[in-house]
Amino acid sequence: MAVVSLWTPLAYERIFERWFSLLNLFYLSPIPILTAAAAWACWHGLHARWEATPFLAAVAIFLFGYLGLAISNAPYLVPPSITVWEAAAAPSSQLFMLAGVVLLLPVILGYTVFVYWTFRGKVRAGEGYH
Repeated sequence: MAVVSLWTPLAYERIFERWFSLLNLFYLSPIPILTAAAAWACWHGLHARWEATPFLAAVAIFLFGYLGLAISNAPYLVPPSITVWEAAAAPSSQLFMLAGVVLLLPVILGYTVFVYWTFRGKVRAGEGYH
């Protein structure tokens, strides 16, 4: 991640200006600092044999990586000539999808709650097929 993070601004002037202009430098500098801190916490947690720390630190590293990627490319998508607004679907398509989500998401969540409620306490630790 460090190699890509250092190479990308050198390869693309637009990304270099985004990260290293004086005003943005103050706002965006916490992201690489927090990523380095998470990498240190992951390494230190592995050697200290703490179980949760390396996992949470690795999750933080990937979240900060995706955040940095989003900041570097916003508002452009994969082809740098297409913005998010140009790639968005028509409003009628978005309304159709919204109607489907509004109807189906409560059904899915309700069914999940029902299944967890129905099978609560039926399986004990170590009794599974694993």
